[in-house]
Formats: sequence, C-alpha cells, structure tokens
Amino acid sequence: MARIFPGSVPGVSPSGARVTYVLAGVAPAASCREAFQPAAVPPGCRTTLRATYADSTQTFVATVGVAVLDRPRVGPHGAGRPATVRPVAFPGGPAERFGERQYVTGVVVPCLERYLVATAAGYADGRAYQPGDLVVPRLRDAAWQLAAALHRSLSV
Repeated sequence: MARIFPGSVPGVSPSGARVTYVLAGVAPAASCREAFQPAAVPPGCRTTLRATYADSTQTFVATVGVAVLDRPRVGPHGAGRPATVRPVAFPGGPAERFGERQYVTGVVVPCLERYLVATAAGYADGRAYQPGDLVVPRLRDAAWQLAAALHRSLSV
C-alpha cells in the first residue's frame, strides 16, 4: 500500500509555501459502488482503494480513491463539487469528522491506463458543505495536488 499511498505527499499552497499532506489512514479495498458516489461510478470499475490525507496544518483533509478499471477511461477533470470518491474518516486525528456532508470539492483524473484517481476534499473541523459555498483555492489545489501526485506515482 505504501507504493500506492505514501506516508506523505509534498505540495505547494497558492502563496507558494510548502505543505505536506500526511496519510491519516488507508481503508480496506471496496467495491466501486461503495467507494464512489452513484453518479461517479466509473464504467467497468473492478475495485477501489482509498486513503485519507490531512495537510500539515491539519486544516484540510482529502480522501483519494484509486479505481481499477476494465479499460481506460477518458473524460473531463472535475471542478467545484463534482460526483467523486466517497470520503473516508479515520478516528483519532484530523480526518475523524470527514464524511459525505463535509466534502467541498474534488477532482477526477482519468488516465490512459486502466485506473483513475479521484479526490474529495474538505475541512478538518467537520464543517458541512452548503450549496453555494465558495471553494477556497487552497482546498481545490489540495484536491488536485494529491490526485496528480498519486497519478504520477502510479504511472512510474
């Protein structure tokens, strides 16, 4: 699992400061219907691995899902609050209050291989998403950076 979900992932905030996304926990493998919101279940999806990360300030959390597919999926990148992977909470840390109601933004990164990487990101303090909430650029960037970093590591 360390090859798929490293213990930490380096990132950069919109201000240019370095941040680190730290692994909060890895969930057991799940069916695609269990791991993704209904509108996001990829066609030909076999299984999904998910892990949740928190930024080094413990302000933001994001669940990253890696779905194994029968064939490559090509499609648009997500923006705003798209249908995506379901968040996974882990007790005793910054991700303990992260769930479906708390995810604010996400990204789905399809690739030419037989998997895709998706993220659902929100706040570590457990605040629920309200329709019309503005997405803080740093939160959107965290979702994108985690998806892109894990996508790169799988492509090596």
